[in-house]
Amino acid sequence: MNIRPFLHHHPQLDASVYVDATAVVIGDVVLKPDVNVWVGAVIRGDTNAIRIGRGTNIQDLSMLHTTSPSEKNPQGSPLNIGEDVTIGHHVNLHGCTIGNRVLVGIGSIILDDAVIEDDCMIGAGSLVPPRKILKSGWLYMGSPVKPIRALSEEEKAFILTSAQHYVHLAKEYRFQ
Repeated sequence: MNIRPFLHHHPQLDASVYVDATAVVIGDVVLKPDVNVWVGAVIRGDTNAIRIGRGTNIQDLSMLHTTSPSEKNPQGSPLNIGEDVTIGHHVNLHGCTIGNRVLVGIGSIILDDAVIEDDCMIGAGSLVPPRKILKSGWLYMGSPVKPIRALSEEEKAFILTSAQHYVHLAKEYRFQ
């Protein structure tokens, strides 16, 4: 079973959500309308909450996890992803916050308590260290990430187009 509870937490998926049969969703996870989760992705809400906003796609082999609450960090590090976000192939997200209309490039890693504001693009293979804040409207790249330049209006529009493309593709998969 690829969608399963952990202890007393049951994943909550809107009826429009697509989760590939090879993906795994566990525990305290909420997937809003039109979220789509692709081949081999793992969304493991066993140590803290994971919330994923409307129209967001989690692409192949991505891994999403959190950090448990502790004495030093009473809230732990939950994972929150906004609306219309594209999480590229083989991305690792751990206990971070991602705003709306963000594109995270292939193979990137975003660590605990990092905050990615709205309308950002993160280049492939980038590393966002713990507690780093990426300001809205910029392209970031590198390991660790650095701001490269402001995004053009066309690039901002592409982020939304990317998310909408995956919503459409997921509908085709659901009804084949």
